[in-house]
Amino acid sequence: MPSTVASVNAVIESLWPLSGAESWDNPGLVTGDADSPVSTVHLAVDATAATVDEAIDAGADLLLVHHPLLLRGVTTVASDTYKGALLSRLIRAECAVVAAHTNADVVETGTSATLAALLGLLDARPLVAGEPASRGLGRVGRLETPLTLGALARRLADILPATASGVRVAGSFDRAVETVSLCGGAGDSLLSNPDVLSSDVYITSDLRHHPASEFVETALLSGGPALIDISHWASEWLWLLSAARELREALPELEVTVSDIRTDPWDFVVVQ
Repeated sequence: MPSTVASVNAVIESLWPLSGAESWDNPGLVTGDADSPVSTVHLAVDATAATVDEAIDAGADLLLVHHPLLLRGVTTVASDTYKGALLSRLIRAECAVVAAHTNADVVETGTSATLAALLGLLDARPLVAGEPASRGLGRVGRLETPLTLGALARRLADILPATASGVRVAGSFDRAVETVSLCGGAGDSLLSNPDVLSSDVYITSDLRHHPASEFVETALLSGGPALIDISHWASEWLWLLSAARELREALPELEVTVSDIRTDPWDFVVVQ
């Protein structure tokens, strides 16, 4: 039986159950006819003009994104708004959109778990355990061989797709690190997590000045981890590769492609 939007979405929800989403989140089917046929699925972190055009030009029947296009309430989807314009183009092209967001963060092969695996962390477990305990937000584990903070930052730079902001580090270049905690995407809500505080370094994205500054100053006074701030988009783009593999295994009859368009918002940086 040919795949449809409904059947593909059912597989997506089996891989990344909606029950794992945060209460404020809005994953799931954004637009699309449940009975429409699907032969090609395209994956991207964000639904932007560039990734929507890419999906439509590739003839994709379904665009699976990490970040929900309609996460926050809107009062119009008129075509002179960017969300309305994107939805209009997708509907005209008969390309459905499904989002797997925090429900894809918490699974055993989710965003943080993917980054932890690529870093080679051993005995990795969630920073905030869910149900089952193998699922949850973030990850903490140890490196097989301790590295300097500088060498770990270099490893991250080699793993992550390039962005203008690169890899930002707060801590001594030669500091020894073995226990690593991390959270793909915005993770400043976990700065006070006990496993973060007992780590040698915490890796996450979107760290704001005041929380990061207070965290660094407190670590200087009473001990605590170094900080590494990486691109939000880059940290989550890695998950697309594992998500694509899982979809291909579950739906071998489908063509599954991954966007390499950089939807990180920054284009260049001037180093002073």
